[in-house]
Amino acid sequence: MEDNPQPMADTLFALPGHALIALEGRDAAAFAQAQFMNDVALLEPGQWQWNGWLTPKGRVIALLALLKRSDDMLWLLLPDADAVAFAAALQRFVFRSKVRIQVREDLHACGRFAAPANASGATFAGGEDTGIELDIGSPGALRTLRLSPTPGRQDEAAAARWHALDLEHGLPRLPASQVEQWTPQQLSLDRLRAFSVKKGCYPGQEIVARTHFLGQAKRGLVLLESDAALEAGRDVTAGAVAMGKLVAAGFDGAKHLALAVMPLEREAVELEVDGTPVVERPIRDGLSR
Repeated sequence: MEDNPQPMADTLFALPGHALIALEGRDAAAFAQAQFMNDVALLEPGQWQWNGWLTPKGRVIALLALLKRSDDMLWLLLPDADAVAFAAALQRFVFRSKVRIQVREDLHACGRFAAPANASGATFAGGEDTGIELDIGSPGALRTLRLSPTPGRQDEAAAARWHALDLEHGLPRLPASQVEQWTPQQLSLDRLRAFSVKKGCYPGQEIVARTHFLGQAKRGLVLLESDAALEAGRDVTAGAVAMGKLVAAGFDGAKHLALAVMPLEREAVELEVDGTPVVERPIRDGLSR
């Protein structure tokens, strides 16, 4: 049975902040392979993966879902980043590559708390005219993300619940203040299989690979719950000792949640944020592709 089922599970609602960018052209796949942190070459047409773009110092600019429509067409679904600014920044690296970067304002990201009709796991389904659906859920929290030519209904409560479920699954929804602050390992993006340490060069690859092979990842994501509102950027403390920092926060109507970067090895201590107690919760499995 689905955890915390929604009263209108079959109704599509808008997902604020989500945007779509298309990469089209003969060199689209090669360009994405050279720029992004996951191995795009592993995808067959009709498949998608978690991926992201890093600074040369290995800090996450944006986390995204990369869909391979065909060998010369890729879609980038960005949950939080400014699509226009992201596309403009990416454009600076095109040089002589045969690839066109376009923000797709004609397709809208919508959510539904139900299993997809045809998509499953890393395989998406549908077309531009009717909409493309992705399986974005887990066994205990069924969800469909749909890229549709028709906008979904506005439902702040449903969108907040969606956002909170992302956090519960360890998907960091980074606000602007947390962009370019964290490495993939610090954000525990290995849980999502969102980066590669074996493929060829990409911005930040040297930092990511060195951290992986030398075993230097000492911090990762922790899910925290509180009775009070939480805000990204705030410190997590144990008494007077700083333990970590909140990187993403949300509220599903019942509980306040946040993902924090904290030491992987630490003693069990009472944690606080701005003097308010917070409790560590297990991160759900199910979003890796």
